[in-house]
Parts: sequence; C-alpha cells; structure tokens
Amino acid sequence: MTSPLEMTRQTHCLNVQNLTMSYDRAPVVEDVSLAIPSGRLVGILGPNGAGKSTLIKGILGLHERDAGQVRFFGKPLADVRQRVVYVPQRGAVDWDFPVTVKDGVLMGRYGRLGLFGRPSRKDRMKAKEAMEKVGIADLSRRQIGELSGGQQQRVFLARALAQEGDLIFMDEPFVGVDAATEEAIVALLREMRDQGRTVIVVNHDLQTARSYFDELILLNKRLIAYGPTSRVFTPELLSQAYGGHLAVIDGADGQRMMIAA
Repeated sequence: MTSPLEMTRQTHCLNVQNLTMSYDRAPVVEDVSLAIPSGRLVGILGPNGAGKSTLIKGILGLHERDAGQVRFFGKPLADVRQRVVYVPQRGAVDWDFPVTVKDGVLMGRYGRLGLFGRPSRKDRMKAKEAMEKVGIADLSRRQIGELSGGQQQRVFLARALAQEGDLIFMDEPFVGVDAATEEAIVALLREMRDQGRTVIVVNHDLQTARSYFDELILLNKRLIAYGPTSRVFTPELLSQAYGGHLAVIDGADGQRMMIAA
C-alpha cells in the first residue's frame, strides 16, 4: 500500500525532506524540507552566504549531504536524470575550452545518446531550434570564449532547451547579462512554465523577484518561507531572512520596496 508520504512525492516534481549540508563541519543548509509542484517558476532568495547555490547542488547530489532525502517526480535522480536540467553559474565554466556554440548546445542532447551514441539528425535539429529560440543561431560557429556574458548565458539556455527537461535548475542566470538578455531569459522561463515545466532559479535581486516568480523559496541556511510570491515577499519575512541588511523604502508607485544592502 502506498504511504501518504509516497503519495505526496508522486504529485510533485521535487520533494526535499530534511536536507542538511555543511562545509568543514559548519552548517550551510539546515533541515530544509519542501515540495514543489509542476508548472511553476520558482525563485530562491536570501542574503549572501544563505546557502542558495549549495541548496541546488545538494538537491542534485553535486554536494555531499549530511542528512536528508530528495525525490524527483517521486523517484531517485538516477531514474529520471534525463528530465532534470542544471544550468550552473557562468563563472563556474571554463570558457577557454575549445568548443563552438553549436557543439556546446548539442551537449544538451548527450544524455539521450548512450555511452557510444552519436548525435542524430534529430539531435542536431533540436540544437538548431534551441539556438534559434534564444537568438544565437548566427553565432553557431563561434568559439564560446569569444562571446559576451549575455551571449554565453544564452548558450546555457539553448543547451537546457535542447535537453528537453521537465525540471530546470538555474544558478544566478541574470548575473552579468544586459537588459535585453535578461528580458529574453525571463520570457523563455515563463514559456517553459506555461508548457508545464518547473524552473527553479537562484536570484539575488529583490527588485525583480516580485514580478519574475510565481513562488519564492526564502532561505538563510534554514528555510524561512516557501509559497506564492504574494505571501512570501513581505517585509516581515524578508526581514527574517536578511536581518539588518534589508532596507525598506517607498517606491515611485507608492508601494514599499525592499532593497538588500
């Protein structure tokens, strides 16, 4: 008989139970539990050192867990790896590696090819469609190291699109990009959300969080709050997360604005 916990896991694309991680025995993420449904655009907010990136890495098994359990679509990651996409911080990648934009995007298809598989015509078509979608088709033969920060971020997006995942994690995708690229990223994330996918984004900008995301994970080592943006993005909860590093001012539209100092 299926337990209530298993039934809950099966109705969510991500279920995290009591996740705890540390660096050199110092806690970085403490006892985080949450369950995220499909078809959501979710932001992770918190001050510097709150464990936002570490949370993603722990969920994906890229950082050793001290405790906790994670399920994706009710299953271990190994069983559904093709459905899960990770877009790391741009600074974590060696952009001097000699690869073209086209080949970098095509890497998003490799998880479907098997150990010795070669990209098929369909794989190359998916990569081409992804590059066209994010506006870098004309850069396909360029070396990735020759690109601007915004163009490099679009390569990441195209590779994620080519992978055709249902759950996408993005770590600080808006850092170092121009306004046009940021708008393009947000539009694409909303389109993926509308297709039933869930996108979880580490974000540091309080000014955009309220308008970009359906739901927010508010974190400062421990989970402060998770839920619809309208319920989480409040001075009271943000003050719990940011403490004295948060300024509340009156915006031009008369609404209160929160700014991380």
